[in-house]
Amino acid sequence: MAAPRRLLALGAALLAVAGSVTFVAQAEAAVPAPPAGMSLVFSDDFTGASGTGLNRSNWLYDIGTGYPGGAANWGTGEIETMTDSTANVYQDGGGNLVIKPIRDSAGRWTSGRVETQRTDFAAPAGGRVRIESRLQQPNVSGAAAAGYWPAFWALGDAARPVGATNWPSIGEWDIMEDINGRSSVFAALHCGTNPGGVCNETTGLTSGERACSGCQTAFHTYAIEFDRSTSPEQLRWYLDGTNYFTLNSSQVDATTWNNATHHGMFVILNVAMGGGFPAAFGGGPTAATQSGVPMLVDYVAVYQSSGGTTTPPTTTPPTGTRDAYAQIQAESFNASAGVQVETCSEGGQDVGYIANGDWLQFNNVNFGTGGVKDFVARVASGAGSGVSGLIEVRVDSRSNAPIGSFALGSTGGWQTWTSIPGNVSNVSGTHTVYLTFTSGQSADFANVNWIQFRR
Repeated sequence: MAAPRRLLALGAALLAVAGSVTFVAQAEAAVPAPPAGMSLVFSDDFTGASGTGLNRSNWLYDIGTGYPGGAANWGTGEIETMTDSTANVYQDGGGNLVIKPIRDSAGRWTSGRVETQRTDFAAPAGGRVRIESRLQQPNVSGAAAAGYWPAFWALGDAARPVGATNWPSIGEWDIMEDINGRSSVFAALHCGTNPGGVCNETTGLTSGERACSGCQTAFHTYAIEFDRSTSPEQLRWYLDGTNYFTLNSSQVDATTWNNATHHGMFVILNVAMGGGFPAAFGGGPTAATQSGVPMLVDYVAVYQSSGGTTTPPTTTPPTGTRDAYAQIQAESFNASAGVQVETCSEGGQDVGYIANGDWLQFNNVNFGTGGVKDFVARVASGAGSGVSGLIEVRVDSRSNAPIGSFALGSTGGWQTWTSIPGNVSNVSGTHTVYLTFTSGQSADFANVNWIQFRR
């Protein structure tokens, strides 16, 4: 990625690392049924024929040594070149994805890094999202493992359009990392500013090293769950179903937390070679590092629950007349479809998870005797590349022609706010006002904080 990440201090206290193998799991398992109250929204169990690449409608291959326009060496100092070659990334015919780093005769390393095409894996307000994989770390240890850095993680959706140059503010959830074949696992949240900041970058807010006996020789299940149904909100990390690390939203300020969590994420699987994290634990790769030891991935699954009622609007919809020329808070709607109310980084709440066909209704908006020239909306978007839409104003009926509109694409994040004006037809008197949202894609494309008409 585009900025240093996951570099743990050399002086960090480590848990004892167990090296013995306690069990050997079957290589292939079915994608598990959803946890209680959740639904499966994405999965891949890699059942393609031996030697075949991934389904590119589900997966995007990262190529080279960094994102276009982003930091060199993925921002971490790793030294491999990522490819889409089936020498480095392929399905083994036995239900597994293989990501294999290879050193050529000149000492150059290639490997694989793949991302989900989807960037909308998110917990709705009052709901949960769970990202899970069953995988086997590269089966290598000691001097032969120097420089190996397998990882299963997720990045905030706003990273993709800008080559992750907005890291770490957009959030990074490290679900499984291991370095140098240490029979262990690390978990972390990266957020805030770099270096330092409330998230202690470039280290992040971490679990430290946790023992994972048999992680090189057997499959284990790794998961993260973001829970917005609790207060405070929580990120929870799991190893083989056991919650071993938890972060609460109260541990950082609301803006930092929301910017790192309140939006879509995309999932990444990769095996890096070298870089800052392995360097903190002995370095590598070296001449003794073994080439061609893969990470095996049985499945990836994402589960989601519906939203709850833990974050109701704080602004009660007025029963009297609204002034069209005062700010109308989006969350004060009288009726809506398809949206969620969430905490806003600018204070109060905003309306988010807005996609094609959604709408907001505001009753009894008084425009007086005329003279309206435009309206302005306070909006934000972390939509992925190519995702945009129209925000339209209609009066009295959602089927009436818009009196004004403007287009919205990504602003750089779901809490990166900007005020956008739009011309409107003149209107007098008191009306029901509708904000309607139209897009050529199904993905969320807008958050709205407030609207206001101007003379």
